[in-house]
Amino acid sequence: MRKIISFFVAMFVAVPLFPLYAMDLSLDAAVEKILNESQDMKKADANIKKAQASLDAANANRWFRLEGSATYMNMVDVAHPFSGSMNMSLPPQLGGLIGQMINNGNPVTEIEMPDNIFMAGLTFTQPIYTFGKIGNAVDAMRSAIKMSEASKEMVRREVKYSAVDLYWTAKMTDEIVKLTEQDLKSAQNARRNLTSAGRANRGNLVKIESDIAAKEINLSDAKFNRDTAHRMLKILAGVDVDEELNLTTEFPKTFAELDAGELTNTPEWDILNQQIRMYEKSARSKRDGALPTLAATASYNYSAIGNAADELFDKKGNQSAYWGLAFQMPIFSGGIDRANATVDAMNAEAARQDLDKSKKITTEKYDNAIKQYNHLRGNLTTLQNARDLASKAYGFSRQRFIAGQTSAIELAEASSGLYQLDMALLNSKYKILMAAESVKKLGE
Repeated sequence: MRKIISFFVAMFVAVPLFPLYAMDLSLDAAVEKILNESQDMKKADANIKKAQASLDAANANRWFRLEGSATYMNMVDVAHPFSGSMNMSLPPQLGGLIGQMINNGNPVTEIEMPDNIFMAGLTFTQPIYTFGKIGNAVDAMRSAIKMSEASKEMVRREVKYSAVDLYWTAKMTDEIVKLTEQDLKSAQNARRNLTSAGRANRGNLVKIESDIAAKEINLSDAKFNRDTAHRMLKILAGVDVDEELNLTTEFPKTFAELDAGELTNTPEWDILNQQIRMYEKSARSKRDGALPTLAATASYNYSAIGNAADELFDKKGNQSAYWGLAFQMPIFSGGIDRANATVDAMNAEAARQDLDKSKKITTEKYDNAIKQYNHLRGNLTTLQNARDLASKAYGFSRQRFIAGQTSAIELAEASSGLYQLDMALLNSKYKILMAAESVKKLGE
């Protein structure tokens, strides 16, 4: 019974040392979460929808237009605006003549004029040939869609690169905390060995106490950096900031040869190529604005006149209709078509220069990333061997210190050398991983 109680007490003491509900997070899962939470990705999707809407607007000009109009008017007698219907007085001579014709010889001195008028009509127009105005505008919008899609791919690569960088940075801070804790623990063990052997040498004791104080500060800084990196990772991945993270993907021990060929294309180059095409097509469309348009047209109109509004539809009104071809020819527009076309042409030229510049810079970045990967990978084995030798040297120095054959200064130098090589090895692995990620971002 006593053993069972001791076991549960030991478990109760040990449990607080580890997070009870730490969330496991791999590199792939973190990248996926950050991509899903990225505002830049959502904005890129919105830009694609916007470009598609612009294409729909350009395509709408290909189809017919049906326009309707309805007008009601009540004519006002200016002399008597509130008298109701309009009346017109006639001269006696004219009134007598009209009276003999329409009123059985009785004289007519006044005629009531209809003052309510209703007109309605429909107009149909279908473009037949626009000499490139609509076609080039549609092609420009198609290029805009392709440009938005390439932009989304470029944003995806940038977000993925940032996510990988953030994950490995957080993982590196975890490893730095472990290394710093181990370094501090080694110094504390050295102090324990020094004091347990009897009366300690004052110079050695002061040196060890100084090292312990410095390493405690290093550990505090390492934990602060770890917490900061984890918090940023959780924010961008959409994880509760109070959630404990367990980063499950470990730093590789070895790295394979990089399979990367010559850089032939990138999303940025696709964007600039489509931008050039878009501006060129837009310039042609605007330049063609000075050309004529051939369209089919048809119209129907109805009109009715009466003395009162409720009498307008008591009898048939007048109807008219026509159909035919319309040939519209711009004569003078102040040169606006040519000016707008020139602006787009200059934008195309600027995009062409940006493309040439991007090809030079991006190719250099791509080649340098490959060189950096191969350089760091080639030195990794040597760096690992140097770290292993430093570990052996520290072990020898530690044994000699325990036996009282060396000073705390020599032990501290051996410990510092091992710690620095551990950090250098960790930093080299991080740089190799990010160099490989740079190659993927630029030429995947």
